[in-house]
Amino acid sequence: MSDLTARPALSATVGQRNNHAGTGRSRGDELLFARRTRGDPRAREALIERFLPLSRSLARRYEHSGEPLEDLVQVASLALVKAVDRYEPSRGCAFSSFAVPTIVGELKRHFRDRSWTVRPPRDLQELTLKVERATSDLWQQHDRAPTIAELAAVIGRDEEQILEALHARAGRSALSLHAPAAGGDEQPALEDRLGTVDTGFERAESRAVLRGLLAGISPRARHVLRLRFEDDMTQAEIGTRLGVSQMQISRILRGALEQLRHVAQQHQRVSDRRARSDTRPRTRRTDNHVTG
Repeated sequence: MSDLTARPALSATVGQRNNHAGTGRSRGDELLFARRTRGDPRAREALIERFLPLSRSLARRYEHSGEPLEDLVQVASLALVKAVDRYEPSRGCAFSSFAVPTIVGELKRHFRDRSWTVRPPRDLQELTLKVERATSDLWQQHDRAPTIAELAAVIGRDEEQILEALHARAGRSALSLHAPAAGGDEQPALEDRLGTVDTGFERAESRAVLRGLLAGISPRARHVLRLRFEDDMTQAEIGTRLGVSQMQISRILRGALEQLRHVAQQHQRVSDRRARSDTRPRTRRTDNHVTG
């Protein structure tokens, strides 16, 4: 059997190796930053590749925010490039201490400026992000959706503010009208289900045409037509109101409808002639000049 007393010495040896590795890595970073300061592009690329895992891990913090992870990794990677270019080793600050706030700031700016279809105030946006992160953490802890009271206790806000943040969350993204409706890709698109036939345009056009036709008949005939077709009165009722017989009302209606039909046919013939003249090809006349 191996001697158990040898384990502390082994642990100390492993710790020393880790310290040496960390020290070597730090010295390697210092050398790369020194070369980057002198304008070495290969040192800059090496620094970016070395700290890419840091940017990816920071992007994964917001993996459940509704934004595609690929977009978040891209934003974090670009922020890492900025951090590498702006870092000044002479300030005595570790690069990770400088890079983490820079990358997180770019991610928050992305959520604030790019990921909102309807943009609420900035403080409400930041509160919404906190609610999303707290919701993800509490869901993993309790294996259920957190309550409003639990979210308020974790974030340190009242329940009304949490409800406002959850309501504002609906404005982060919009549903495309071309997306298929619930039930699968074979379902009709949402725009096909929202659209309706608007008959108001046809009624408006019919009213305009009828108003022009009624202008060509007598006021008495117009009044009889209005009583018959708008008020839905019978010929006998119209005759009683106007003090004439039903036969006279019938003759007035028949004559008014015949006159309207005649005027409508004339308007149609005029419209047809205009349409044919608009579609007829036009020829350009040229004059020949003969010089002697």
